[in-house]
Amino acid sequence: MQFRQQALAKLQSPEELDLPVRFARPQGWLVLSVTLVVMAAASVWAVTGSVASTVSAPAILTHGQGSYILQSPVAGQVTAVVAEEGQRLPAKSPVLKVRTADGETVVRTVAAGRVTALAATIGQIISTGANVAAVEKVAGARDPLYATVYVPAENAASIPDKAPVDLTVSSVPTQEYGVLRGHVKSVDRAAQSARQIAAFLGDNQLGEQFTKDGRPVAVLVKLDRTSSTKSGYKWSSADGPPFGLTSMTLASGSIRLADERPVDWLLP
Repeated sequence: MQFRQQALAKLQSPEELDLPVRFARPQGWLVLSVTLVVMAAASVWAVTGSVASTVSAPAILTHGQGSYILQSPVAGQVTAVVAEEGQRLPAKSPVLKVRTADGETVVRTVAAGRVTALAATIGQIISTGANVAAVEKVAGARDPLYATVYVPAENAASIPDKAPVDLTVSSVPTQEYGVLRGHVKSVDRAAQSARQIAAFLGDNQLGEQFTKDGRPVAVLVKLDRTSSTKSGYKWSSADGPPFGLTSMTLASGSIRLADERPVDWLLP
Protein backbone atom coordinates (compact mmCIF):
# COMPACT_ATOMS: atom_id res chain seq x y z
CA MET A 1 0.00 0.00 0.00
CA GLN A 2 2.90 2.26 0.79
CA PHE A 3 4.43 1.75 -2.69
CA ARG A 4 1.10 2.56 -4.38
CA GLN A 5 0.84 5.85 -2.54
CA GLN A 6 4.37 6.78 -3.51
CA ALA A 7 3.62 6.06 -7.17
CA LEU A 8 0.46 8.18 -7.17
CA ALA A 9 2.29 11.02 -5.49
CA LYS A 10 5.00 10.92 -8.13
CA LEU A 11 2.46 11.10 -10.98
CA GLN A 12 0.68 14.06 -9.38
CA SER A 13 3.91 15.98 -8.90
CA PRO A 14 3.89 18.91 -11.40
CA GLU A 15 7.71 18.89 -11.83
CA GLU A 16 7.51 15.41 -13.42
CA LEU A 17 5.04 16.34 -16.18
CA ASP A 18 7.61 17.89 -18.52
CA LEU A 19 10.02 14.91 -18.50
CA PRO A 20 10.29 13.04 -21.87
CA VAL A 21 8.82 9.60 -22.12
CA ARG A 22 11.43 6.88 -22.83
CA PHE A 23 9.98 4.23 -25.13
CA ALA A 24 13.14 2.10 -25.50
CA ARG A 25 16.72 1.97 -24.31
CA PRO A 26 19.53 2.89 -26.79
CA GLN A 27 20.68 -0.73 -26.74
CA GLY A 28 17.26 -1.80 -27.96
CA TRP A 29 17.35 0.62 -30.89
CA LEU A 30 20.80 -0.73 -31.85
CA VAL A 31 19.59 -4.34 -31.85
CA LEU A 32 16.54 -3.38 -33.90
CA SER A 33 18.66 -1.51 -36.46
CA VAL A 34 21.09 -4.40 -36.87
CA THR A 35 18.21 -6.85 -37.27
CA LEU A 36 16.61 -4.71 -40.01
CA VAL A 37 19.93 -4.42 -41.89
CA VAL A 38 20.51 -8.18 -41.75
CA MET A 39 16.98 -8.91 -42.97
CA ALA A 40 17.37 -6.45 -45.84
CA ALA A 41 20.71 -7.96 -46.88
CA ALA A 42 19.26 -11.48 -46.73
CA SER A 43 16.33 -10.42 -48.91
CA VAL A 44 18.63 -8.88 -51.53
CA TRP A 45 20.90 -11.97 -51.55
CA ALA A 46 17.90 -14.29 -51.90
CA VAL A 47 16.90 -12.46 -55.09
CA THR A 48 20.25 -11.62 -56.67
CA GLY A 49 22.72 -14.03 -55.00
CA SER A 50 23.77 -17.52 -55.96
CA VAL A 51 24.86 -20.77 -54.31
CA ALA A 52 28.05 -22.46 -55.52
CA SER A 53 28.12 -26.26 -55.55
CA THR A 54 30.63 -28.86 -56.71
CA VAL A 55 30.67 -32.45 -57.88
CA SER A 56 33.51 -34.81 -57.00
CA ALA A 57 34.41 -37.81 -59.14
CA PRO A 58 37.36 -40.10 -59.96
CA ALA A 59 39.86 -38.83 -62.49
CA ILE A 60 43.04 -39.80 -64.28
CA LEU A 61 45.91 -37.81 -65.79
CA THR A 62 46.53 -38.61 -69.45
CA HIS A 63 47.68 -37.06 -72.66
CA GLY A 64 44.83 -35.62 -74.66
CA GLN A 65 44.50 -38.36 -77.27
CA GLY A 66 44.33 -41.20 -74.76
CA SER A 67 45.68 -44.71 -75.35
CA TYR A 68 44.89 -47.83 -77.30
CA ILE A 69 45.19 -51.56 -76.70
CA LEU A 70 47.44 -53.31 -79.19
CA GLN A 71 46.09 -56.71 -80.22
CA SER A 72 47.83 -59.53 -82.01
CA PRO A 73 46.64 -60.04 -85.60
CA VAL A 74 47.69 -63.72 -85.52
CA ALA A 75 47.73 -66.74 -83.23
CA GLY A 76 50.99 -68.41 -82.27
CA GLN A 77 53.90 -68.39 -79.85
CA VAL A 78 55.74 -65.23 -78.81
CA THR A 79 59.39 -65.59 -79.77
CA ALA A 80 60.64 -62.08 -78.91
CA VAL A 81 59.48 -58.93 -77.14
CA VAL A 82 61.16 -56.05 -78.92
CA ALA A 83 59.66 -53.04 -77.11
CA GLU A 84 60.02 -52.02 -73.47
CA GLU A 85 57.58 -50.42 -71.07
CA GLY A 86 57.97 -46.65 -71.05
CA GLN A 87 59.54 -46.62 -74.50
CA ARG A 88 58.27 -44.04 -77.02
CA LEU A 89 57.80 -45.52 -80.48
CA PRO A 90 56.75 -44.15 -83.87
CA ALA A 91 53.88 -45.68 -85.80
CA LYS A 92 54.42 -49.14 -87.30
CA SER A 93 57.26 -49.92 -84.89
CA PRO A 94 57.81 -53.58 -83.91
CA VAL A 95 56.58 -54.58 -80.45
CA LEU A 96 56.91 -58.36 -80.47
CA LYS A 97 57.37 -61.36 -82.79
CA VAL A 98 54.98 -64.31 -83.06
CA ARG A 99 55.77 -67.66 -84.68
CA THR A 100 52.83 -69.09 -86.58
CA ALA A 101 52.29 -72.10 -88.83
CA ASP A 102 53.03 -69.85 -91.80
CA GLY A 103 56.19 -68.29 -90.40
CA GLU A 104 57.09 -65.39 -88.12
CA THR A 105 54.88 -62.31 -87.82
CA VAL A 106 55.88 -58.97 -86.33
CA VAL A 107 53.23 -57.18 -84.25
CA ARG A 108 53.61 -53.43 -84.74
CA THR A 109 52.23 -50.26 -83.17
CA VAL A 110 49.18 -48.76 -84.85
CA ALA A 111 49.98 -45.13 -83.98
CA ALA A 112 52.94 -43.34 -82.44
CA GLY A 113 53.03 -43.36 -78.67
CA ARG A 114 54.54 -44.59 -75.43
CA VAL A 115 54.27 -48.22 -74.34
CA THR A 116 52.61 -48.17 -70.93
CA ALA A 117 52.12 -51.92 -70.47
CA LEU A 118 53.23 -55.20 -72.04
CA ALA A 119 50.95 -58.21 -71.62
CA ALA A 120 52.96 -60.74 -73.63
CA THR A 121 56.08 -62.66 -72.63
CA ILE A 122 58.51 -64.83 -74.54
CA GLY A 123 57.21 -68.37 -75.00
CA GLN A 124 53.58 -67.41 -74.37
CA ILE A 125 50.90 -68.87 -76.65
CA ILE A 126 48.50 -66.16 -77.78
CA SER A 127 45.35 -66.21 -79.87
CA THR A 128 44.23 -63.87 -82.63
CA GLY A 129 42.95 -60.62 -81.08
CA ALA A 130 44.77 -61.14 -77.78
CA ASN A 131 45.80 -57.95 -75.94
CA VAL A 132 49.58 -57.73 -76.07
CA ALA A 133 50.33 -54.09 -75.11
CA ALA A 134 48.86 -50.73 -74.15
CA VAL A 135 50.19 -47.69 -76.00
CA GLU A 136 49.55 -44.09 -75.02
CA LYS A 137 49.17 -41.72 -77.96
CA VAL A 138 51.86 -39.12 -77.32
CA ALA A 139 54.18 -37.68 -79.90
CA GLY A 140 56.75 -35.86 -77.75
CA ALA A 141 58.02 -35.67 -74.20
CA ARG A 142 56.64 -32.14 -73.80
CA ASP A 143 53.10 -32.94 -74.82
CA PRO A 144 50.86 -31.47 -72.08
CA LEU A 145 48.90 -33.58 -69.66
CA TYR A 146 45.16 -33.40 -69.27
CA ALA A 147 42.83 -34.80 -66.66
CA THR A 148 39.74 -36.80 -67.51
CA VAL A 149 37.10 -36.72 -64.77
CA TYR A 150 34.36 -39.35 -64.94
CA VAL A 151 31.33 -37.62 -63.38
CA PRO A 152 27.83 -39.08 -62.89
CA ALA A 153 25.72 -38.57 -66.01
CA GLU A 154 23.06 -36.58 -64.12
CA ASN A 155 25.60 -33.82 -63.38
CA ALA A 156 26.81 -33.31 -66.96
CA ALA A 157 24.28 -30.61 -67.86
CA SER A 158 25.27 -28.53 -64.81
CA ILE A 159 28.95 -28.28 -65.75
CA PRO A 160 29.68 -24.91 -67.43
CA ASP A 161 32.40 -24.30 -69.97
CA LYS A 162 35.78 -23.45 -68.40
CA ALA A 163 34.53 -24.31 -64.91
CA PRO A 164 37.37 -24.39 -62.32
CA VAL A 165 38.54 -27.83 -61.23
CA ASP A 166 40.64 -28.91 -58.24
CA LEU A 167 42.44 -32.24 -58.63
CA THR A 168 43.72 -34.30 -55.72
CA VAL A 169 46.53 -36.36 -57.24
CA SER A 170 47.07 -39.78 -55.68
CA SER A 171 50.87 -39.56 -55.84
CA VAL A 172 51.07 -36.07 -54.28
CA PRO A 173 50.59 -35.43 -50.51
CA THR A 174 47.72 -32.96 -50.44
CA GLN A 175 48.44 -31.52 -47.00
CA GLU A 176 51.96 -30.58 -48.07
CA TYR A 177 51.56 -29.55 -51.71
CA GLY A 178 47.85 -28.86 -52.14
CA VAL A 179 45.70 -29.65 -55.18
CA LEU A 180 46.29 -29.34 -58.89
CA ARG A 181 44.40 -26.53 -60.66
CA GLY A 182 42.60 -26.77 -63.99
CA HIS A 183 39.54 -25.73 -66.01
CA VAL A 184 36.97 -27.70 -67.97
CA LYS A 185 37.83 -27.90 -71.66
CA SER A 186 34.97 -30.08 -72.90
CA VAL A 187 32.13 -32.25 -71.63
CA ASP A 188 31.13 -35.43 -73.43
CA ARG A 189 27.33 -35.38 -73.10
CA ALA A 190 27.01 -39.12 -73.83
CA ALA A 191 27.57 -41.58 -70.98
CA GLN A 192 30.43 -44.01 -71.58
CA SER A 193 30.55 -47.74 -71.10
CA ALA A 194 33.37 -49.70 -69.50
CA ARG A 195 34.52 -50.80 -72.95
CA GLN A 196 34.69 -47.21 -74.25
CA ILE A 197 36.70 -46.07 -71.25
CA ALA A 198 39.03 -49.06 -71.53
CA ALA A 199 39.60 -48.30 -75.21
CA PHE A 200 40.53 -44.69 -74.44
CA LEU A 201 42.76 -45.49 -71.47
CA GLY A 202 44.13 -48.78 -72.75
CA ASP A 203 43.21 -50.52 -69.51
CA ASN A 204 40.25 -52.86 -69.01
CA GLN A 205 40.46 -52.68 -65.21
CA LEU A 206 40.11 -48.90 -65.24
CA GLY A 207 37.07 -49.24 -67.47
CA GLU A 208 35.42 -51.44 -64.86
CA GLN A 209 36.55 -49.22 -62.00
CA PHE A 210 35.12 -46.01 -63.44
CA THR A 211 31.75 -47.60 -64.24
CA LYS A 212 31.11 -49.51 -61.01
CA ASP A 213 28.47 -46.94 -59.97
CA GLY A 214 26.95 -46.56 -63.43
CA ARG A 215 27.96 -45.18 -66.81
CA PRO A 216 29.69 -41.80 -66.30
CA VAL A 217 30.31 -38.81 -68.54
CA ALA A 218 33.91 -37.92 -69.42
CA VAL A 219 34.94 -34.34 -68.64
CA LEU A 220 38.23 -33.24 -70.19
CA VAL A 221 40.14 -30.81 -67.97
CA LYS A 222 42.95 -28.59 -69.21
CA LEU A 223 45.58 -28.19 -66.49
CA ASP A 224 46.69 -24.64 -65.68
CA ARG A 225 50.30 -24.10 -66.71
CA THR A 226 53.00 -22.11 -64.92
CA SER A 227 56.78 -21.91 -65.08
CA SER A 228 57.17 -21.42 -61.32
CA THR A 229 56.69 -25.08 -60.33
CA LYS A 230 58.76 -28.20 -60.94
CA SER A 231 55.85 -29.97 -62.61
CA GLY A 232 55.05 -27.02 -64.88
CA TYR A 233 51.45 -26.92 -63.63
CA LYS A 234 49.66 -24.67 -61.15
CA TRP A 235 48.93 -25.89 -57.62
CA SER A 236 47.06 -24.44 -54.67
CA SER A 237 50.43 -24.21 -52.90
CA ALA A 238 53.09 -21.80 -54.13
CA ASP A 239 55.62 -24.36 -55.40
CA GLY A 240 53.73 -27.63 -55.74
CA PRO A 241 55.55 -30.97 -55.46
CA PRO A 242 59.29 -31.11 -56.19
CA PHE A 243 58.82 -33.61 -59.03
CA GLY A 244 57.02 -33.91 -62.35
CA LEU A 245 53.72 -35.60 -63.14
CA THR A 246 53.29 -38.73 -65.24
CA SER A 247 50.36 -39.90 -67.30
CA MET A 248 48.01 -42.64 -66.09
CA THR A 249 48.18 -41.24 -62.55
CA LEU A 250 44.90 -41.57 -60.67
CA ALA A 251 43.29 -38.53 -59.07
CA SER A 252 40.01 -37.17 -57.75
CA GLY A 253 38.45 -34.12 -59.35
CA SER A 254 36.18 -31.50 -57.79
CA ILE A 255 34.32 -29.49 -60.45
CA ARG A 256 32.40 -26.31 -59.70
CA LEU A 257 28.90 -26.55 -61.12
CA ALA A 258 26.79 -23.70 -62.48
CA ASP A 259 25.66 -21.34 -59.71
CA GLU A 260 22.13 -21.89 -58.42
CA ARG A 261 19.72 -19.13 -57.40
CA PRO A 262 18.81 -19.49 -53.70
CA VAL A 263 15.27 -18.25 -54.37
CA ASP A 264 14.64 -21.56 -56.13
CA TRP A 265 14.89 -23.45 -52.88
CA LEU A 266 13.73 -20.71 -50.51
CA LEU A 267 10.32 -20.46 -52.14
CA PRO A 268 7.86 -23.37 -51.93
